[in-house]
Amino acid sequence: MSSPIGVFDSGLGGLTVLRALRQRLPDENFLYFADTRYLPYGDRPEAFLRRRGQQVADALLARGAKALVVACNTATAVAAETIRAHVPVPVVALEPGVKPAAALSRKGVIGVLATTRTLASARFQRLVDQFAQEVRVLAQGCPGLAEAIELHGANSPQVEEFLDAYVAPLAVAGVDVVALGCTHYPWVAEGIARRLPSGTQLVDTGEAVARQLERVLHSANLRGGGQGRLTMASSGEAVQVEETIARLWGERLPVECWDF
Repeated sequence: MSSPIGVFDSGLGGLTVLRALRQRLPDENFLYFADTRYLPYGDRPEAFLRRRGQQVADALLARGAKALVVACNTATAVAAETIRAHVPVPVVALEPGVKPAAALSRKGVIGVLATTRTLASARFQRLVDQFAQEVRVLAQGCPGLAEAIELHGANSPQVEEFLDAYVAPLAVAGVDVVALGCTHYPWVAEGIARRLPSGTQLVDTGEAVARQLERVLHSANLRGGGQGRLTMASSGEAVQVEETIARLWGERLPVECWDF
């Protein structure tokens, strides 16, 4: 069927997930929504995020989405189960990489970089309790980093300053694996790695999400039927979002404005 797969994030960090999805499923159509009017989700109350998640899901379904991908760790942590209960289509959501990070660690010390909302969520704590009992977990909140990446660019002085502050504690603690617990952070993976001891592994869950989406589509008999089309939309100023996409993605794409 030619219906698109709906993908959403608070902003454009989810493009890192979208890239993995399109590489694995090149014949699928995708509809990406950046909720930039409410960026960052990490600063929003949980009740707002659950309500907003339902609204975004409804908007994507109204435009024919056959499945949804929550390409935002904060939205997953707070609202994924609410969205699943709300919609009649499959929903694939992110996890902040605690399980693979713990499995990869040889020193027994891992770091997690994420929004404060993700780290404070019951879902994150369940992941730690379930998969990281044998390792020490350093959970580093990164307020301001996602916005700085979008507003100023991955190599900007503002981003460099945030990375200095947030990555240094992990380096001092001697982590050997760091989970990138926000979809914006793969854009600055090089800067993160540069501040960590040589050989430290970074865990990005985008490819795992792509594999899971492929499995879900097959099991629901929803796989294929598209032409690889990509539609971009945002709740914010379209021109500004187009400029940010060009800076991060390397290609300028037209963006629809959805006012809700």
